[in-house]
Amino acid sequence: MNSAGIVTMSYIAATVLFILALGGLSNPETARRGNWYGIAGMAIALLATILGVVTQQYVTLIVALLIGGSIGLILARRVQMTQMPELVAILHSLVGLAAVMVGFASFMDPSAHFEGVEHTIHNIEVYLGILIGAVTFSGSVIAFGKLSARISGTPLTLPGRHLFNLGLLIAAIWFGREFVLQAAAGGGLEPLIIMTVIALIFGIHMVMAIGGADMPVVVSMLNSYSGWAAAATGFMLSNDLLIVTGALVGSSGAILSYIMCRAMNRKFLAVIAGGFGTGGGTVASVGGEQQGEVVPIDAQETAALLAGAREVMIVPGYGMAVAQAQHIVYEITRALRDSKVNVRFGIHPVAGRMPGHMNVLLAEAKVPYDIVFEMDEVNEDFPNVDVSIVIGANDIVNPSAQEEPDSPIAGMPVLEVWKGKTTIVLKRSMATGYAGVQNPLFFKENTRMLFGDAKDSLDAVFKAL
Repeated sequence: MNSAGIVTMSYIAATVLFILALGGLSNPETARRGNWYGIAGMAIALLATILGVVTQQYVTLIVALLIGGSIGLILARRVQMTQMPELVAILHSLVGLAAVMVGFASFMDPSAHFEGVEHTIHNIEVYLGILIGAVTFSGSVIAFGKLSARISGTPLTLPGRHLFNLGLLIAAIWFGREFVLQAAAGGGLEPLIIMTVIALIFGIHMVMAIGGADMPVVVSMLNSYSGWAAAATGFMLSNDLLIVTGALVGSSGAILSYIMCRAMNRKFLAVIAGGFGTGGGTVASVGGEQQGEVVPIDAQETAALLAGAREVMIVPGYGMAVAQAQHIVYEITRALRDSKVNVRFGIHPVAGRMPGHMNVLLAEAKVPYDIVFEMDEVNEDFPNVDVSIVIGANDIVNPSAQEEPDSPIAGMPVLEVWKGKTTIVLKRSMATGYAGVQNPLFFKENTRMLFGDAKDSLDAVFKAL
């Protein structure tokens, strides 16, 4: 078999492994295996490309691989689990940047020879690749800034922002026409650069207008964009594996975005339009008034309630990630289960800052997969729950979603913890969540507030147990 045949077979094997990786990642119990499938597929793809496709500049390539691999290894070893969302966002930006650079390199390649319709198709591929890549790059950088708190989570709602976005879209289409016409005559660099600037502005404005409450959807949306950027790069380079891999990532990211939107009872276009959610940290109230008084509880009383319970439901949120409390949560869970208490976890689809954030944290802490349930699986069980523990979650347990038609989160499915016998909420303060509205749960008669750092509070509860 010649080298071209070996490369083709390697690409097919890599594609199969990528598909198996996606299948494995669909379930926490098989996620580790799915990761290994993905690693193996990427290793095969890299080796096949380096040994069978590349014909020169090996020194430059090896140096670039060593630099990129070293940076990735250092980041992976240093990053904390709470920083995973922003790491994912910044990695998406690198995919977009790569698509832009490959697009310009492909356009200005003096060795490239295309004629007639083939030349026009190639130019359209270049234009779309740079367009998608630039939007992905700038949008992901802004998402990284919001997720890492370097940029406020408050949505930037400029007057006439929808008309502004429409104007940018029309301009991108018009410059695309100009680019194709000029590129046919040997030019086209100027409209290509102008479009790149427009796309960068569009990516910045689009994500700046999206509030903190929608950030999990933004992460999955940018994941989809990065996939389509990779697919466009594959078309530019005539690389079948890059096209297939990009399409897999793009389509799976789009499906995930749809699932996340449905979980929040939001339309995808409404998320893109922005305006939902704030940076949090301010006390707000429905109707502008306090809804009652909160009833505090201490660690000793919390331990006593847990020890006397038969059914316990734990609802984690981003506050658990910030406090790094997942390990002490596991210790408490193990202690309660040893005492024959039935402990389960209820996970909202958008808990945390990215899809599956809470599942990853709990898996890291060795919480058994079989006691971790999705919201739809446990919501009907809350009337039978003796104690619900809400750890750093806010909007995903807010009754306003069902009781206040004018609430910003009205219609959003939430975990109905208030239907249990007792709800214990762990929070640092009475600050609102990312939706920027007060939570009536805190003022209900069967709710108790355990204030303080979640890890410190749960350490005290564990000692009392």
